[in-house]
Amino acid sequence: MKGEVWPDFQRDPLGFLDRRLSDGDGIVQTGQNEYCLGDADHARSVLRNADGSYLEHSDFFHTRHGYFEPRSAQLKMRREARALLRAFLDARAPGALRDFIRDRLASTSQWPDAGNWLAYRYLSPVLLAPDRPQSLRRLFEQLVERSVLANARARQPRWRRMLLQFNTTLQLSRAIAARQREARTPPADILDIVAGAAEPGQRLDELAEVFLSFLFAIAGSVGFVLAWSVYLWGTHPRRDAPAEWIVQEALRLWPVAWQLGRRPVQAHEISGVRVDVSDEVVVCPYLVQRNQAHWSSPAEFRPERWADPQAWRNPAFIPFGHGPHRCVAAELATQLVADMLESIRGLGDATVAVRGDRPTIAAAMAPPPFTLTFRASG
Repeated sequence: MKGEVWPDFQRDPLGFLDRRLSDGDGIVQTGQNEYCLGDADHARSVLRNADGSYLEHSDFFHTRHGYFEPRSAQLKMRREARALLRAFLDARAPGALRDFIRDRLASTSQWPDAGNWLAYRYLSPVLLAPDRPQSLRRLFEQLVERSVLANARARQPRWRRMLLQFNTTLQLSRAIAARQREARTPPADILDIVAGAAEPGQRLDELAEVFLSFLFAIAGSVGFVLAWSVYLWGTHPRRDAPAEWIVQEALRLWPVAWQLGRRPVQAHEISGVRVDVSDEVVVCPYLVQRNQAHWSSPAEFRPERWADPQAWRNPAFIPFGHGPHRCVAAELATQLVADMLESIRGLGDATVAVRGDRPTIAAAMAPPPFTLTFRASG
């Protein structure tokens, strides 16, 4: 396992992992000190970290300053954000989502960008209440355009990325400070929640990064899951599977959060490999969820496997992580994406024209670019 195999991973990450899957490896070396974990039981053990073998880490609460603490502030944000999202979704009038999709999705649309914009614009009142300053709303639109969309960062020169980062930190820090002076109870939006959960003396720029995790989760993660669901529905010969099954299978085949890195705090053995504090163990949902020990025909799109309501309990299904840092809004987000997909299917006969055959690989995994076209009736 210690051989120099990682250049192949750098050139074609998924192709490399697919080849190693066929060898039945439970762990794969992907860098000088990096190991990708595909064994379901070991992956869940690492993410639970019950024995403290790894540094405490949350992919959501990770900032440039390190791990956001205290844990009590994390839990408060998680609890209040989930309640806010549920209240928002429950308050929508019957047919509101269908009308939103019909009004916002053109007869010809370009994906995956369209999925990011639909998710962001539908949920934007959760991020920022309607009566908040328009300057923040314009900033969030810029962030989606320049930082969230697939390949967005690669299309921006470095100076422009740095300028946006500086402006974002400045505006969000000021907004959070203002919210702390004029707290709303209950919180009206995610910005209120982040500001209200802060401990005395907490850095404003660190809080700004935590808020951005919420924005990226909504516009990025939810948007890409929607895009994968539309992609698989549109390219599959049978399109009559329930939307919920399609979304679950999209999450299994193409997990948006496909790498979850953890640092050991002591030397130990995992899946037959000795790792120490200089290594990084990367739980790889892409590998775990294509493990043939847990799934039949794991590389095939088979939404019917979700006919069993207990299928989500498969130990090799971890698209939202596992353990104490699992996404708190996983079920709400999954149901929302299924409802959005159902609304899109209700627009009429559609065709999907795919450009390219490989996903866009970055921190989040996006589907290949494709065009969704609805045929005019009559």
